Amino acid sequence: MSTLYLELFFKNVHRCALRNSFLCSRGLTEITRRAARLQFSRFSTSSCLTSKKRKMAKVVQTPSKLKEQIYDYFLVLDFEATCEENIKIHPQEIIEFPVVKINARTLQVDSTFHQYVQPRVHKQLTPFCTQLTGIIQDMVDGQPHLEDVLLSLDQWMLDNKLLDPEVKSLFVTCGDWDLKTMLPSQSEYFNLPVPKYFSEWLNIKKAFAEVTSTYPHGMMQMLQLLNIQHQGRHHSGIDDCKNIGNILIELLHRGYVGKPSWKKR
Repeated sequence: MSTLYLELFFKNVHRCALRNSFLCSRGLTEITRRAARLQFSRFSTSSCLTSKKRKMAKVVQTPSKLKEQIYDYFLVLDFEATCEENIKIHPQEIIEFPVVKINARTLQVDSTFHQYVQPRVHKQLTPFCTQLTGIIQDMVDGQPHLEDVLLSLDQWMLDNKLLDPEVKSLFVTCGDWDLKTMLPSQSEYFNLPVPKYFSEWLNIKKAFAEVTSTYPHGMMQMLQLLNIQHQGRHHSGIDDCKNIGNILIELLHRGYVGKPSWKKR
């Protein structure tokens, strides 16, 4: 029983006793006892009913409309890259490379790939970049360059059986910038091959628009409209992956079936 119920209980007992104050001391005591038993019974019943209503409210929540998915896994990806305020850096280089693997059947995170990347051209991070992403110089110094990170990612994909022809997986991004612009431009600059599994992906904004009939400005708006609590730091690559993953899971519960929104020809 809550503190509020106890307080109301004793107030009612006291009022009942006062109404019978013309009785002798012994009678007053007996009335108080009877009132106490009566009030306790009322509050216990009320508390029990309230508890049942709360349990019923949880059960009555909107049921999941989860459908069978085409893909076995969703790979949520979100790069962070070198940048400067109001100035376009060339080449822009990836400095954080995270991927979160979500099981399409269980909707649980099965595995995570996360690697900071050392830039080659603009080796020193700008104060604006650190303020935006939370990535400080020590976090990229001595880290592998992009070509080595791509090799590590490929090994992670292999270890997670994501390169098995029988296993279907789909990358998920917030916008098309990561795989349409950022990775291809840096790979072209340094003459690096881009793995074929980056040739298609799902832009979560388009999935959101399909489910809600509203095209979002960004991740934070999607979280707000779906009533999902933001986790971690905005523009931390790994934290953004987790939040995008939560958006995806909510859309799947609402009946969305994951599919590519972009395919390279």
